[in-house]
Amino acid sequence: MRKYETMFILKSNLEEEKRNEVIAKFKGIVEANGEIEKIEEWGNRKLAYEINKMNEGYYVVMNFKAGIDVPKELDRNFRISDDVMRHLTVSLEEK
Repeated sequence: MRKYETMFILKSNLEEEKRNEVIAKFKGIVEANGEIEKIEEWGNRKLAYEINKMNEGYYVVMNFKAGIDVPKELDRNFRISDDVMRHLTVSLEEK
């Protein structure tokens, strides 16, 4: 299993309950085939540039260990979710 770090930005106007559901959904995708090391919710922060007429987003960072298929599945789900504004997954493996 490899180590990964994923950061995703949710719409800042989501209600807390809906936001927790979305985070739990992505957490569940990782837990089904891997192991979560930690999740940090950075909260609402100002964006570097405007995205879809929004200036703020809710930042979440997730570190996990998983096989190579999990980041692909996460990416697929991030793309189809209307609540995710941006996302990025990077491998933390040293070469």
